[in-house]
Amino acid sequence: MKVLMINGSPHKEGCTYTALKEVEKELVGADIEVEMVHLGQSPIRGCTGCGKCANNRCIFDDDIVNRILEKSESADAYVFGSPVHYAGASGAITSFLDRFFYAGRVHAHKPGAAIVSCRRGGSTAALDQLNKYFAISNMPMVPSQYWNMVHGNTPDQVKQDLEGMQIMRTLGKNMVWLLKCLEAGKAAGIEAPVREKRIATNFIR
Repeated sequence: MKVLMINGSPHKEGCTYTALKEVEKELVGADIEVEMVHLGQSPIRGCTGCGKCANNRCIFDDDIVNRILEKSESADAYVFGSPVHYAGASGAITSFLDRFFYAGRVHAHKPGAAIVSCRRGGSTAALDQLNKYFAISNMPMVPSQYWNMVHGNTPDQVKQDLEGMQIMRTLGKNMVWLLKCLEAGKAAGIEAPVREKRIATNFIR
């Protein structure tokens, strides 16, 4: 089993990374493969709504999105991490996820978790924003004992957030449990639900 982690912070080994690494320890300790990808500081295009994405690929091929879509095909679950910017997720991860989910065709029924890192406030709004990607994509969301967030202005301060670190470890343990439950279900012949043809309704009469 493999979990794909996305670090949406412009800082490669900052506060968000520190939280993701605490989750990673639990996954690796349970013999689950983890690949962490840092979005970096290069520009990521926003989705233009062109509708030309097909075959799990975006028409724009000049940034990291399609590279990670390729990695997603072999992933069994995801953890997306973001710093809190203006009480929301980072611009980079927002642009990335808009295209990753709109072009992606392989995310349904894969567990997903979001974690956020903030100095002080805005964390619940940012977490709510990220969780909506899972909720619209038929994906089980992996919880913890509290909302998936850490507090601190530096990696060392994040490590001093003992409750936050525990939340990350609990999240990792819950991800391991859910992945093993899904694996056992598949071995027992339990298949994912068959999706109905989508009914798209608007409210213009």
